[in-house]
Amino acid sequence: MWLNKHKVYIACILLSLVFVSGFAQNEISNPYSKYGIGLLTNISPGPMDAMGKVGYAMQDPYQINFKNPASYVAFDSLSFIADVAFGIYSSTLKTSELSQKYTFGRPEYITIGLPVTKHWRTSAGVLPFSNLGYSIADSYTSSQLGTVNYAYEGKGGLIQLYWGNAFKIWKGLSIGLNASYLFGKLANSRSAEFSTTENYFHSMINSNTDVDGIYLSAGLQYFTNIRNNHTLGIGLVYENSAYIWARQTDLVYNYSGLGANKTLNDTVEYMLNRTNMQLPQTIGGGLSYQYKKQWWFTADVMWQNWTKYRLDGNKDNSLQDALSTSFGVQVIPNIDASSYLKKIRIRAGVRYSTGYLVVNDKTIDSYGVSFGLDFPLKLFNSNSTIGVMAEYGQMGTIKNELLKENYFRFSFHFTLQERWYQRAKLE
Repeated sequence: MWLNKHKVYIACILLSLVFVSGFAQNEISNPYSKYGIGLLTNISPGPMDAMGKVGYAMQDPYQINFKNPASYVAFDSLSFIADVAFGIYSSTLKTSELSQKYTFGRPEYITIGLPVTKHWRTSAGVLPFSNLGYSIADSYTSSQLGTVNYAYEGKGGLIQLYWGNAFKIWKGLSIGLNASYLFGKLANSRSAEFSTTENYFHSMINSNTDVDGIYLSAGLQYFTNIRNNHTLGIGLVYENSAYIWARQTDLVYNYSGLGANKTLNDTVEYMLNRTNMQLPQTIGGGLSYQYKKQWWFTADVMWQNWTKYRLDGNKDNSLQDALSTSFGVQVIPNIDASSYLKKIRIRAGVRYSTGYLVVNDKTIDSYGVSFGLDFPLKLFNSNSTIGVMAEYGQMGTIKNELLKENYFRFSFHFTLQERWYQRAKLE
């Protein structure tokens, strides 16, 4: 038993390293990610992801719901749980005249959960927080300068390492706290290249922001039986307006030549500015209704005040406060049946966000529709599952000379439940 536990620990550590490396290999290509800290992932656990990204008022003994840390109290007292997910994205970007497609795959999260004492449970994991990735080309022609080609590129993003703890306060009432370490790099560059090279040097500006710091997320949940087999739940989450460290590096230089033949001529300016970044606070709440172990309905609402975002004390006028809503349902035909098909979990959900970006005086809102299935794995036990989820979503608009993204996302998650702290009894 000791050896098996340590094998699990080692496997989780190795998987975490692989996932951090995978998060760093960002492949998105969306110009909207150039604003703020990039596009927020708003990642959810696989089962809740298929239900429209709900989770504030949900808890399950064999699922790790990191959206509300108070949910950890539901972990089985003799179980170790691990959950990993991988996603494939297929996106189409459109303007009123052009379109572009891209596809990529990447890890989505890795989490573990286990009991500590009778009233204390803990969880830890690695999650993506935001993604930055875009490449934009433009040109301008004048009689004096000739043709000037402009290029704007960005890559990077932020990663979240969290450690959460939950405590049972009273029957049905629990509280929890996630302490997260947020880190990563936001790299942006812009360049101007002249077609007439005899009299002009090309120029480039590289702006990098390295981020690291701690922020907290507190949660509360309460569940009560309103009638036989009818359970009502409520959940609340608050994430503080965190001040985290940021190091800004700007390198401005001139060069000649193009492509592989570039020659650096002069570094115009180099700055290293140690400052801080202020992330907005988040307030979220949810309600859920469960009938037996068969039906589960839940709805969430979340508000973030992105108008309070600051970098080096400067406000980003492209950001606004955002409100998100989501609704999900889960159906298990008959979890106690002998038939395997009747134990398959069926999930569906919808979500909508007013969006936190304002570009060309237009709010960049988004919506998504999702559907998923969870299959019990008899190879391990009935509480270990493999899940699949498909989501269709849209972000932005082609109005006001803007960009619209239509995407399909396919996600796969594997949840492993293993007996823990169990000792053989000698007669």
